[in-house]
Amino acid sequence: MRVLSLFDGISCGMVALERAGIPVERYVAYEINKQSIAVSKKHYPNIEHKGDVNGADFSEYIGFDLLIGGSPCQDLSGLNTVYRKDYETGLKGKKSRLFYAYVDALQTVNPKFFLFENVASMKAEWRDAITAELGVEPIMINSALVSAQERKRLYWTNIPKVTQPADRGIVLEDIILHADTIPEKYWYRDRKYTIHGEDDRVIATLDEGHLFSENKRVFNLKHKCGTLCGDGAGGNLQKKVFQNGAVRKLTPVEYERLQTLPDNYTEGVADSHRYTAIGNGWTVDVIAHILGGLHDV
Repeated sequence: MRVLSLFDGISCGMVALERAGIPVERYVAYEINKQSIAVSKKHYPNIEHKGDVNGADFSEYIGFDLLIGGSPCQDLSGLNTVYRKDYETGLKGKKSRLFYAYVDALQTVNPKFFLFENVASMKAEWRDAITAELGVEPIMINSALVSAQERKRLYWTNIPKVTQPADRGIVLEDIILHADTIPEKYWYRDRKYTIHGEDDRVIATLDEGHLFSENKRVFNLKHKCGTLCGDGAGGNLQKKVFQNGAVRKLTPVEYERLQTLPDNYTEGVADSHRYTAIGNGWTVDVIAHILGGLHDV
């Protein structure tokens, strides 16, 4: 299969194709983030990296079998449209308007199959605009079915017979590393927090007024984690859990597990870049589930 991947990131699409057992003859990737490209090249040296989608000529890929991509979601995310007043929101936003590069590729290449992903929290008018351009209705799948992360995403695809994945019933305690193995830098030993009910999904809240409420949340290991985001590189932005009577942030390996990536897949770049790349990526097992439908065509 010949694959064109836009906004390729750390090549979660390639990982998913492998996991779904789809042979790949050629994989062309458009991505500009140097750290993400480094991760991709480490695992898949045969991927052809082409750089920026802006102004790209996709005509050389006419006849490719599969187009995949998820344009940056920051301008469409419900969280950002609430908290970030500086955002120009919707498909006219600086980042999310890159969706039209995907449309250009789809119209130019005319692949047999395509898959486009974006956030489920977008306004109905933006969802409908994407649907009108792509010509198919989206399917909402929550990554919580296959992972310990709540992550509702919309998938537009012409791959037939896409169903909901089976619920694996995974929670944080199923993927968490043992407390004794966690370096001290991940623990919040000197931070004050308020404990809630021991059965609550958010078991505690950091007592820090300068953080958005989402970033104060401390998750219960018996529940799911919140949605990983691409802006989770800052010192207090990573997801937090309550383990052995203390608060700590999740490690990059735990982030990888929440996205069903292999352990240490993003190793080799700084933690901050790992968190960002993973948060911007796909839940691999969801994508593999969708791509598995290619076996039946």
